[in-house]
Formats: sequence, C-alpha cells, structure tokens
Amino acid sequence: MKKTYLILVLILVALPNFLLGVEPDEILKDEKLEIRARLISKELRCLVCQNENIDSSNAELARDLRLLVRERLVLGDSDEAVIDYVVKRYGEFVLLTPKFTGKGLILWLVGPIVLLSSIFFLLTIHRRNNILLSEENFQLNESEEEELKNYFKKK
Repeated sequence: MKKTYLILVLILVALPNFLLGVEPDEILKDEKLEIRARLISKELRCLVCQNENIDSSNAELARDLRLLVRERLVLGDSDEAVIDYVVKRYGEFVLLTPKFTGKGLILWLVGPIVLLSSIFFLLTIHRRNNILLSEENFQLNESEEEELKNYFKKK
C-alpha cells in the first residue's frame, strides 16, 4: 500500500515537468538567460495552438520559436530586441497581448466602444419605453366604467 502511495506521489510530482512545452535539451546553462527566455516565451503566442504561449506548447513551431528566443538571447539581444525580431518575422499576431499602437490600438479600443455603445442603446430604448408608458392614458371612459359596474353587479 505504501508503494502505491509513493508511486502516486512521484507521478504527481513529475507530471508537471512532462506537461511543460520546454524540453530539457532547450534549457540554457546560464540561469539568468533561461529566466529571461522563459519570461519572453510567456509573452509569445504559439501560432499552432493560438491561445497558448510558446513556453507551454508542445507544437514543433513553438519549439522552433523557443530555440529562436534562446539563440537571440545568447547572441546578446535585449528582451525587447528579441520580441521585436520575432514580431518582424511572424507579425504582431505572435504577441499574446497586442501593443497599444497601430492595429493593436484598434483591438484595445473596440471592446470598450462596443460595450459603451450597447449600454447607450439599451438606456435609450428603456427611456423611450418609459416615456411611451407615461404618455398613455390609463383612465377609463364613461362607457367602460359603466360596463365594469354592470359586470360586478351581476356577480
């Protein structure tokens, strides 16, 4: 029974390492460069998986991008230079969070604009309905009152 628990614990401890996209042969020997590479990799989108960063993707293209990032870091590029190089090569789509300029500005602004215009539209409709309801005459005319009196007298 103890062996089963020990094996289960070892599997649970080792499992996250197998699930990570970074393979042991990709890891840099310089710890500082490896940390920088991991941080950059978390900002870059896997073009195959599309909503996953290249650090946690197992796709071949993600592996190539991770190797490219590490290669540029070993050559002495700054973090920004590495990201700019990848963006020039693959386009802004490779960034998980688009920049607040150019096409990225449109992506950042479309959401709030749609939200605000929807709220404005709903408020306008609500106000119109309230105005129409308040303008309607809910008073009974004489014939309707007479009809109601006769109805209740019968019962």
